[in-house]
Amino acid sequence: MTASRMVLRSALCWLGLSPLLLLVIFPFAVMISTALKPIDEVLAWPPRWLPDHIAWHNFADMWLAADFGSALLNSLGISILATLLAIAIAVPAAYAMARLELPAKDLYRQFLLVTQMLSPVLLVLGLFRMAASVPLGDGTLVDTRFGVILIYGAFNIAFAVWMLASYFATIPRDLEEAAWLDGCTRTGAVLRIFLPLAVPAISVTAIVTFVAAWNEFTVALTLLRDPSKLTVTLRVVNLVAGRYSVQWNQVMLATLLATLPVAVMFATLQRYLVRGLTLGAVK
Repeated sequence: MTASRMVLRSALCWLGLSPLLLLVIFPFAVMISTALKPIDEVLAWPPRWLPDHIAWHNFADMWLAADFGSALLNSLGISILATLLAIAIAVPAAYAMARLELPAKDLYRQFLLVTQMLSPVLLVLGLFRMAASVPLGDGTLVDTRFGVILIYGAFNIAFAVWMLASYFATIPRDLEEAAWLDGCTRTGAVLRIFLPLAVPAISVTAIVTFVAAWNEFTVALTLLRDPSKLTVTLRVVNLVAGRYSVQWNQVMLATLLATLPVAVMFATLQRYLVRGLTLGAVK
């Protein structure tokens, strides 16, 4: 294919995707426009897309009003640790499902699928009672970040195992068998051959798990009471709930900043998605 045809094909693809691209970008454009306006321009009619002057003080006002720094650290810590917990348990479980002959393996796969149909809203009362019955220090798992991490990790294990097992089954057994013939143990073959090839699936699963933990609201609302332990989702809702006058510029700014860690994580792991496709395939 010549260079001119490649350029033309790329231009046609972008032209076809442009309506979808505009649909995706539009909410972010509204958030940015509202976040940079003073409150009198936010409520002005007719509405204006661009502010007359940028209200930089909205950042400081929102940061203090929502205690956003503390909430950001809480959400990052809880989401990262919950993701690591889910991946650490899901990887060996998915490997066993893909490589070992286990009794009732198909039934277990169906059970994992059924668990994804359950919403945390249906289980939140039982989760609260269970957390309240587990002792931790001088209290229980209620109103602790550790309790939220355990529940988030447990909720995402089934999805992670389902995702990883499907991908692990596509990795040829011949690569591991060749390593065994060269004197490598099963564990060594998994660490040196299998896992490097599984980096794309593990990265995608980690991203989805992190996003699910980052966006979760119901469990955090039920378990967390101490204002210093609230997550970003709870702080954003607190900017609206129970208020006579809502500062929509602060709400939009908090919502915009809440999306940045997810975008940064995806951009960081994106290179591993491509790298993992070939890493370890050549011996």
